[in-house]
Amino acid sequence: MEKEIKNIKKAAARIKKAAGNKERIILYGDADMDGVSSVIILKEAIGNLGGSFDNIRVYFPDRETEGYGINKKALNYLKKYAPALFIALDCGIGNFQEVKIAKNLGFEVMIIDHHKVLGSIPQASVVVNPKQKGDKYAFKEFAAAGVVFKLAEALLGKKMHQSLRNNFLELAALATIADMMPKEKDNLEFLGVGLSSLKKSFRPGLRVFRSLHDDSGSQALSQKIISACHAGGNKNHLNEGYLLLTAASEAKAEILARELIKKSYVRQERIKVIVEEIEEKVLKKMSDLIIFEGDRGWPILMAGPAASKICHVYRKPVFLYSRGRTTSQGAVRTPVGLDGVKAMMSCSKLLETYGGHPRAAGFRVKNKNLEKFERCLIRYFKS
Repeated sequence: MEKEIKNIKKAAARIKKAAGNKERIILYGDADMDGVSSVIILKEAIGNLGGSFDNIRVYFPDRETEGYGINKKALNYLKKYAPALFIALDCGIGNFQEVKIAKNLGFEVMIIDHHKVLGSIPQASVVVNPKQKGDKYAFKEFAAAGVVFKLAEALLGKKMHQSLRNNFLELAALATIADMMPKEKDNLEFLGVGLSSLKKSFRPGLRVFRSLHDDSGSQALSQKIISACHAGGNKNHLNEGYLLLTAASEAKAEILARELIKKSYVRQERIKVIVEEIEEKVLKKMSDLIIFEGDRGWPILMAGPAASKICHVYRKPVFLYSRGRTTSQGAVRTPVGLDGVKAMMSCSKLLETYGGHPRAAGFRVKNKNLEKFERCLIRYFKS
């Protein structure tokens, strides 16, 4: 087995060159804890190389209006920064068409991801994903932030002193927990070092939770941070969790943290209501193989947590979607042993985009194809 993830040295060399030449760099991250952590680790690693933050643009897509991953609306906004090195973090592995569009706009695309590869890979200049064909690194089940931490090690080498390493591992640990990655092998180091460092973090956005919840153990503290960050929305293409974790002072971080904690409580209550609404429908069709439900009033950011709760109770594949005017975005959760991504691969002609992990994934589908998609899924799970 190889000692490093495929293409990690190639990615590090290209980023070093871009930083040294003061090229524009776009860090495009998914808007969850893993994506946010990935963006922060890489941005700060580039800063520690001596790269200027003036040349770095950060962008998080708004899940409600743009969906998951690289999308045309985001590329249309970002095209003013071309030419640039466009680095997709915690997304991109399923964005075949969007990568082509980005290249035509003048971007050089690099993908750093950990989601399941959908047969082939997009035509990016560099793809780092331990699940891609030809990757001989023994461990595959990283969060994206874990992969980015390995990239930061390759970028910085001896420049990564212990306090910076701990700082990055705090974020990698939070991402590993948030994405429910297995607590084994490389992830054990991230969790062991990262969580023990969390209580003495020098990052204001993490320190503030210690002062707000100083009686909490590392595990409880990490869940409070993740819950708050996941409650954040999008402000000027920046995720509120990102703004919290990059706050320059504890005073500013506290204002942001208290606001996100309030949003987290509201979010949890709304998820409870959605789960109750779904259960009313499920109880009327208990014999169905899958749970396939949607509503205009269900925000996509709450579909994932609601699907998790429903899947845990009913032990069936769950496909929940937020119905838009012409298209719907959905979240998928499946019990142990069932692969939601494989199921969607069998129905891929009906979908606009899809991808994720075997047990936690997402999709976008035109409303006219919803019924066909449901029937296709039922056929797949019957077989």
